[in-house]
Amino acid sequence: MYMSTASKIRKQIYIDLQQERWLKRRSRKTGIPEAQIVRRALDREMGEAEAAHNRAGLWKEARAFMQKWVEKAPLPGGRTWRREDLYDRKRLS
Repeated sequence: MYMSTASKIRKQIYIDLQQERWLKRRSRKTGIPEAQIVRRALDREMGEAEAAHNRAGLWKEARAFMQKWVEKAPLPGGRTWRREDLYDRKRLS
């Protein structure tokens, strides 16, 4: 999943004391190096950002689809029902 060490870029980051303690505990508990835990967190964040980007694209497509329907002329003769008719329980019985 991860690149070889030769293709990695070294980064120095600042984290707060609570994050440092959690990272060390997690590393000891799982046996996973701290750097790997940080890389996995970045991977998750990247995945969420990609998913958000994809959702935005889907909404753009849906909006364009709806806009096409809005731009169409009304049906000849118009509709024969009223919105209130949809909620009229007496008609259902």
